[in-house]
Amino acid sequence: MASSLCLHLQASSHLRCIAAAKPAAPSMVATANKILSKRPFLRNFSLPSGSSADLCERQPLRSSELVALEYADLNLSHKMVEDLGHVRIRQHVNPLSSSFSVPTPAPNWDEVFRDPTLPLMVDIGSGSGRFLLWLAKRHPESRNFLGLEIRQKLVKRAGIWVKELGFSNVHFMFANATISFKQIISSYPGPLILVSILCPDPHFKKRHHKRRVLQKPLVESIVDSLMPGGQVFIQSDVLEVAADMRLWFDSEAHILEHINKIDKSVLCDKDGWLLNNPMGIRTEREIHAESEGANIYRRMYSKVHLTKEE
Repeated sequence: MASSLCLHLQASSHLRCIAAAKPAAPSMVATANKILSKRPFLRNFSLPSGSSADLCERQPLRSSELVALEYADLNLSHKMVEDLGHVRIRQHVNPLSSSFSVPTPAPNWDEVFRDPTLPLMVDIGSGSGRFLLWLAKRHPESRNFLGLEIRQKLVKRAGIWVKELGFSNVHFMFANATISFKQIISSYPGPLILVSILCPDPHFKKRHHKRRVLQKPLVESIVDSLMPGGQVFIQSDVLEVAADMRLWFDSEAHILEHINKIDKSVLCDKDGWLLNNPMGIRTEREIHAESEGANIYRRMYSKVHLTKEE
């Protein structure tokens, strides 16, 4: 069973359908409702038969539209998304490049968080940042959130969103987590309660596996930095990558316990993968992958409480 630190959240998104010029076909309504019903926090939202909405004008919904639905509760203004939302980035970045070889120093925590003593969640490879922004909105007084991202353009955009939204419990850093995680987190005044690595760059070619973010030094730094009871959440839409991450953390079984059940709605399959996302919100990559029919492989761990004898 998962500890109480697990961020098993239920969303309360306020979704809006804008009336279209002509009624949507019943088949489109049914398709949209089927897609919406797959997410727990969208189950109370459905489209009546014969309704007219932009949501139903296209079939199937594009993944970008599904992302907009998932993160509607952030209320990012149309202008903000339009001005900042389209950032062209490289699909894969080589973290072994000399430009990423210098460790990133820790920030002045008093400058980036209103209360730097709060429990901290770190998302390694935070991407656009919407995932952490959504979580930060739901925990304004009780948790801090830190995103580490190797693509500088995404960090810059996420930082602008933080300022526009007025959040004081979330921060994004341009950093190569593989070499910078320990240096950054070791100076944080509060406890580290959760580390997530969600759909990292796969680097498929065997000779590029050394570029993958999760390597032994990072695994050891994460395990050492977590407070007792702290958690690790990993997932990928690429089985090979998920299995690789799983091997790294399974090798720490003396101090990391695999969580095989969070509650009745979040269980593991026969192979030990969590069937549902326990965070209450999907990442953008997760949404894109699922919209294309891909499976998501998830696993969660908790750091055990060691006794003095151990």
